[in-house]
Amino acid sequence: MKNLFRKIGFGLGPDEKIPSDPLKWALNQLDEVPPFSWQGNIPTEKELRKLYGKYIYNDRKKLRKKFKKDKKGYQKAKDKLRHETGQKYWKNLELSIRHKEAIASNVPVLTRLWYFWGNHFTISDKDHLKDYTTGAYHRETIRSNLNQTFEKMVYDATTSWAMILHLDNTDNEGPKSESALEPWRKKKNKPATINENHARELLELHTVSPNAGYTQEDVIQLAYIMTGWGYKWSKTSLETGDVWFLPKVHQPGKKTVFNKEYKSGRKGLSTVIKDLANHPSCREFIAIKLCRHFITDEPTKEMIKPIVVAWEKSGGFLPEVHKAAIKVAFEHQSKHNKFQVPENWFLQMVKMTDMDWPESEITMDAYTLGTKPSGNQRKSERVLEELGHSPYLSKQPNGWPDNQADWLSPELLIRRLILARRSWHYMKTNRKNLETYEKIVSNNFDKPETILDLLSKKDQLQDKHTLLFNSPEMLKA
Repeated sequence: MKNLFRKIGFGLGPDEKIPSDPLKWALNQLDEVPPFSWQGNIPTEKELRKLYGKYIYNDRKKLRKKFKKDKKGYQKAKDKLRHETGQKYWKNLELSIRHKEAIASNVPVLTRLWYFWGNHFTISDKDHLKDYTTGAYHRETIRSNLNQTFEKMVYDATTSWAMILHLDNTDNEGPKSESALEPWRKKKNKPATINENHARELLELHTVSPNAGYTQEDVIQLAYIMTGWGYKWSKTSLETGDVWFLPKVHQPGKKTVFNKEYKSGRKGLSTVIKDLANHPSCREFIAIKLCRHFITDEPTKEMIKPIVVAWEKSGGFLPEVHKAAIKVAFEHQSKHNKFQVPENWFLQMVKMTDMDWPESEITMDAYTLGTKPSGNQRKSERVLEELGHSPYLSKQPNGWPDNQADWLSPELLIRRLILARRSWHYMKTNRKNLETYEKIVSNNFDKPETILDLLSKKDQLQDKHTLLFNSPEMLKA
């Protein structure tokens, strides 16, 4: 039963009491989205987007022209601009906020679901989004919707500024729209054409998946529905303006997706998202992903069905979907051990040992815009990059994988081994004793005697620490 606290959360700290009813403990965390545990500065997405706009405007419109023939001068000026806009700081602040929630909040299970959905609606490593706004998008668009319907989460993610930019929907223009007929297009040879990126990912990755059997024509028709959705562009803000719907760019006429007609106009997107979010293939696709995240790489129909049923009964109300997924994980915990992805593994080690992590609000708030962040202020970024798993650095739009095979390479396991040994130094002095490790094992593992026997073969505490957190029992939950 104790493995459950790692399977669906981040484990229990050495001083935490073991909940008498683990399932009730988990389910009670899923109805509301509480304020963040982080007590320091939490900038808004709009504030960060303005800084992003300042960076790209000055780089693109001023520095590249001024230093066109001076590469060294350009690099020096660009580095100064990076610091003026905090480019090396914001990602680390977001990771601190994210990790504090895993370690210090009363809702670790909800936090794991936040991580799951942030990865599902991935913003990949593109156009410096990771440096300014991906973390804020995770906070304001994903986490805030954990107690809403899946339909609302999809709509908010689809129309978010980060996703619009990430998947190029501003380049998605109706070939028969009012804008397509403007004379300047002929003069500059820039015809209005659709861009299918956003529509394709909405179908393939975010809702129904290829199992729904959509066709290329469905993708085209959905792209037509999504024409007109973009960001307000100006000479000073460039592509960092607010998202809006521009009717003159929208493809006129009816569109057909999955044999259903949709009217022209702004409301077409919300209507089609409602249908996609309630499609049987969507329910099954998400249920499979939840089971794969928490239980096993190969979910069974027995696991998937209760989640699908909860979805159908609640209309995709996420707290009910989440509760069904956690109940399934609880019921199958003794049959399956799930390999933990690097970030979860690291945070479990931190939580279970009561390490000094992440950097404190005092340290992070000491940063001054225009300066270079200190080594401590950038520690979160460096640790996750060392592990090969940073939530804002996914290379593909389908996010980081959940399958064991993708994380089981010798190189990635050696990275965990090295980090576990080094992280012993992050532990508080009063935790560096045998009693602490006995509590850790007793609180978090179903067969503590076996693990304690294994640790007894090492004399030094640092060796015990390294062995414990790289044991097969720790790598899986």
